[in-house]
Amino acid sequence: MGESRKISDIKGLKYFKPLVKLLRDLHLDGCRRDRAGNRKLHYDQYCLLILLSYFNPMARSVRSIVKSSKLQKVQKKLGCSGASLGSFSEAAGVFDPELIKRVAHTLSRQVKPIQDVGKGHVRKKFVAVDGTVLRTLKSITEAAYLKDKTGKPHCGWRLHTQFEIDASVPVRIDVTTASNSGKNDEKTVLRDNLQSERCYVMDRWYAQFSLFNDIVAAGSSYVCRIRDNSDLNAVTEEFAVSEVAAGEGVLRDFVVDLGVGRKAAERPNHKVRVILIQTEPHVKRGGRKGKSAGPGSDGILRVATDMLDVPAEVIADIFRNRWAIEVFFRMFKHVLGCRHQLSQNPAGLEIQAYCAIIACMLIVIWTGRKPTQRTFEMVGWYMIGMANDKELTEHIESLKKQPISKTPE
Repeated sequence: MGESRKISDIKGLKYFKPLVKLLRDLHLDGCRRDRAGNRKLHYDQYCLLILLSYFNPMARSVRSIVKSSKLQKVQKKLGCSGASLGSFSEAAGVFDPELIKRVAHTLSRQVKPIQDVGKGHVRKKFVAVDGTVLRTLKSITEAAYLKDKTGKPHCGWRLHTQFEIDASVPVRIDVTTASNSGKNDEKTVLRDNLQSERCYVMDRWYAQFSLFNDIVAAGSSYVCRIRDNSDLNAVTEEFAVSEVAAGEGVLRDFVVDLGVGRKAAERPNHKVRVILIQTEPHVKRGGRKGKSAGPGSDGILRVATDMLDVPAEVIADIFRNRWAIEVFFRMFKHVLGCRHQLSQNPAGLEIQAYCAIIACMLIVIWTGRKPTQRTFEMVGWYMIGMANDKELTEHIESLKKQPISKTPE
């Protein structure tokens, strides 16, 4: 079957209507050089075509997206003319990704929290922070010098992601080269983008005392796993572990002086509380060519926080919810198909990433529930004509009746 027949029945474009108004201000971006008025693919149309690909499994590659842009129904609903491969590829280097970030920020105001991670004890937005790498061969020259653990040449991009846990949506993605050092280090990128009234939930890589100080100075808090070999001997205060906390796996709760022996500028300038949480132990997982794929665990999570008055079981639950960002990475790569990059230009990759953020926000706005794989599949079935309006509506209504699960499917 030819590609045009596969994507000939695209439904559900009415769901993009709320976005059209938000994207309208992007329309003229990139037209400064186009004095003759020859540009046919505009910024807003480019974004809508990418969004269409996320909700339609038949339009995932650049060629299939370009093919769908030539369909009359798509042109009418999205207000665009047929794009060419050349214009679609060029767009990534012409449009300003900062503008789509503003659209995502505006849309985020419509996203309502769907769970209370802090259980009423913390009135801040919980933001899980982590990074993921998309591999690509950018150029033969770079590929000849950059190699991975297997010795194979590659080039990649690191997506530094902030994920709002209460609303179950990503809220920020910064794109750098894959190297996790210097200005591209995940800790540095987070430090450059700190906001107030947040609780940043982080894993061991972010366990840097100066970063903890910067987070507190920004008017925010943190819950961060620290390394298993951390020196926790300088205990200054011990808290009793309640029955509720013990039932949630909390073993010990205390305040400790971290970084004893270091210079004052390299130590926490505030009280740091550490909570020990029971978990499943595992041995060190073997890497490739003699390198490590990550340290093992002795079965105890060591979680540091500046929040001294929050119950230990709530801190434990906050850290467990960090897993939501890992679920998003899986969805980003496998469900939305973003392992296949539509551009090798970093600006184009940022635009693609923010369109994915918008796609997740739309699901939360439509359903009031987490953007799960099952929901994206249902919308996909609807768009290719295998599900009708009633069936899609019934699916959305059934989601609203279900309890909020901690881990999305």
